[in-house]
Amino acid sequence: MKSRSRERAHRQGIFAERLAVVILRLKGYHILACRYRVRDGEIDIVARRGDTVAFVEVKVRPTLDEARTAIDFVKRRRISRAAKTWLASNPWAAPLTWRGDAVYIAPWRWPSHEIAAFGLDLG
Repeated sequence: MKSRSRERAHRQGIFAERLAVVILRLKGYHILACRYRVRDGEIDIVARRGDTVAFVEVKVRPTLDEARTAIDFVKRRRISRAAKTWLASNPWAAPLTWRGDAVYIAPWRWPSHEIAAFGLDLG
């Protein structure tokens, strides 16, 4: 059974991901997948605009600065592993540009979409 704080954090994360989807759609992105999970990793949102596929991590923290620093090496590695699996399952995306974006969310602040927020290790 989840504790109240974990349950609240989970609901907050789901809300943040939904908000990020809306923001990305308003910016012209087509959402390809949400909450993509594999054994070795996870991606919050996979989105495409033009010839670019963005693997988007959504972070909600008390401040936007805290959200920006929340994507650490371990998280980037998990996203990269999931991105490799997603790309293997979607060979049509091979000739496109791939990047790691982030959407940062904090209370009472406009969400921030950072393009190429982190590198992907897809080698």
